[in-house]
Amino acid sequence: MAFLEVTALTRIYGTGEASVKALDNVSFEVEKGQFVAVMGASGSGKSTLMHLLGGVDRPTGGSVRLDGISLYEQKEEALTIFRRRQIGLVYQFYNLVPLLTVEENLCLPLLLDGRTPDAARVADMLARLGLAEKRRAFPAQLSGGQQQRVAIGRALLTRPALLLADEPTGNLDSAAGKNVADLLEQIHLTTGQTVVMITHDETLALRAQRILRLKDGRIVKDEVIRP
Repeated sequence: MAFLEVTALTRIYGTGEASVKALDNVSFEVEKGQFVAVMGASGSGKSTLMHLLGGVDRPTGGSVRLDGISLYEQKEEALTIFRRRQIGLVYQFYNLVPLLTVEENLCLPLLLDGRTPDAARVADMLARLGLAEKRRAFPAQLSGGQQQRVAIGRALLTRPALLLADEPTGNLDSAAGKNVADLLEQIHLTTGQTVVMITHDETLALRAQRILRLKDGRIVKDEVIRP
């Protein structure tokens, strides 16, 4: 059984003549510990796929199973808890809380889940992110690249089964983008984290083991870059 199973996933917005089929019968599998990039032009369905894999939207048809558990057979409250504990989400625009420090932003998902952050793990994550000296800084005092590293650390601190990254370098200059790409690759190589990354950047996508290419809501190519 694959770790992530996507079967006949379809998402239609609107009704009648105004309806738009954002995803059209998409199926694929991801093995545990695999790093997969999803590419496609604007409007190809990349963001819709990200939202459905992350449990933040519900499909019109089809299913998503993560480690044998069906996301959309769960009731809303159970899905919210599952998403918080098993899926790490990283967005293009960071989504940090401006009134919280770096350390507080990192720990926020755990605190919302009623869990006490492990001090040693927090310190290790800050060091891995290269932000140990910025732990008490606020987001406005950080560069874009540093803010994105905080967002990645926040997503990983809960030890999620799946890390989803939506255009993680899309709002950064080339140097900061390379640093974030290096971090994602390092995390995958050193921890075996399963990663699905949405990107329009071919260079970034080539860091993955596999590239799925979307067009008009369908997968048109599934390319293995390396084992």
